[in-house]
Amino acid sequence: MKQIITFSFLLGFIITSILTAQSWQQNDAIFNTSGVPSLPFSQSRFADLDGDGDQDMILGNLHDGPFYFQNLGTITFPIFAKGDDIFSSISSLDAEMGVCADLDNDGDLDFISGGYTGLNYFENIGTVTTPSFEMVNNFFPGLNVGQNPVPDLADVDNDNDLDMVIGLSENGFVKIYINTGTVTVAQFSESNIIFIGDVGLFAYPNYCDLDADNDQDIVVGRYLHGFVYYQNNGNSQIGLWEVNASVFTGIGEETYWNSPGLTDINGDGTIDLIFSTAGGPLYYYENNGTPTTPSWQENTTLFGGVIDVGGASNPFFYDFDNDGDLDLVSGSQMGDIKYYQNIGTVYAPVWTEDNSYFASIDHSIYSAITLGDVDNDGFPDAIVGDLNGHFYFHRNTGSGYMFESEVLSFVALGGWSAPRLVDMDDDSDLDIVAGNESGNLFYFENQGSSSLPDWVEVAGYFGSIDVGSNCVPAVGDLNLNNSLDVITGDLWGEVQFFVDIDGNWVEDPTPISDITGGQNTTPALVDLDNDGDLD
Repeated sequence: MKQIITFSFLLGFIITSILTAQSWQQNDAIFNTSGVPSLPFSQSRFADLDGDGDQDMILGNLHDGPFYFQNLGTITFPIFAKGDDIFSSISSLDAEMGVCADLDNDGDLDFISGGYTGLNYFENIGTVTTPSFEMVNNFFPGLNVGQNPVPDLADVDNDNDLDMVIGLSENGFVKIYINTGTVTVAQFSESNIIFIGDVGLFAYPNYCDLDADNDQDIVVGRYLHGFVYYQNNGNSQIGLWEVNASVFTGIGEETYWNSPGLTDINGDGTIDLIFSTAGGPLYYYENNGTPTTPSWQENTTLFGGVIDVGGASNPFFYDFDNDGDLDLVSGSQMGDIKYYQNIGTVYAPVWTEDNSYFASIDHSIYSAITLGDVDNDGFPDAIVGDLNGHFYFHRNTGSGYMFESEVLSFVALGGWSAPRLVDMDDDSDLDIVAGNESGNLFYFENQGSSSLPDWVEVAGYFGSIDVGSNCVPAVGDLNLNNSLDVITGDLWGEVQFFVDIDGNWVEDPTPISDITGGQNTTPALVDLDNDGDLD
């Protein structure tokens, strides 16, 4: 199920080109000032992995093994930066996510993971300050946890060994496995479990003492919005977990597949909430209440600065506010149009979100937007494609957008339409280049004028170009031959480059041979750093 909806969650990255050598350098920081990547279905957990007394971060995700982010700051002022690849020996199939705990009581942190292969244990054969993990095969025999279980460990019965809570993917069950072994040799079985609850599908539990009563509560994320909080109203030896619906009201209700990581991240004595989502970015809610009564306030300074539209990004750049630099608009998985104003400069963009300009534009899922002044009135108009394959024209009146259905009623591309406004024939009006779900390119020539467009499809303009599935084009003169070229992204992340040679479009893989994207790559060609070439 997760594979089906895993589209291009990251808004993108800038790749700076050097045209003379056709060399590209990836620069993610332009869309993410925090340094922590936005990864699909990411899951954050915290532990002191370098023995310096502060909380480092383990960031699991759908496609790769876990990443280690070292806290280079302090206990009270964390700063996360990607650390050594301490999880290099761990396959992504074995660890979609994981948690660090001293399961063998030898003084260093081990790694317990859930992945496609099930539940796995990696012993730390390194040190407290320099961990090194080695898999211990068949460490959890007989446990019926399925694929992609989500573990966390804590001593729930106060017997000095670590017990394990597991969230199950297939049915959303949350179960505690009591450790019937010893502090040095853990042992878990299906005959010693406590059933906590059922949250639907894809349960992501996390232990924490959220009410400071010296027992372990459980906060669970799930495939739906929000969180389920099981407050332990028993004691440190005999738990009694009951749902408390009021603690997380209003948090995570606009995201899904929320995975909580609860820890005192700022060292003030209260438990804070960091959670990740299907879309990837991390959200930090600082606990400004007391140790017994949390009060949450979102804090964007720690993981902020990430541009993420929530899924199926489709970026397009245009000087929307007419201040001389390029702003950013994007479609999204839910259909909303996102607008990020560039409040920086032409050399160093800084983005701030303001979606009010496009509030009147409402579309079905997987929208793709392009902007241009098609009626020559000085205001940028919008054409939007979406999952059903149609185009929708929204005329900018200067005071808002007015939908005009008749202008593009002839367009039906069969699904996943992605239009781009561009003057392909150099006649001073805007034409349309578009891709679709079947992997084809289409050209609609404006046979009207710069103020009264009349788009007519030119059949066969791009010849037999077929990129497979979910073709999204970007147009620009990449090779500086005074002729427009086309770059395409597709379902599988392949980026292809096509040039027009005497009216025939042919692929030239050389300029972009070192560029690959993620699933459903959506390219844009633009000089974002104002150095005279296209990024």
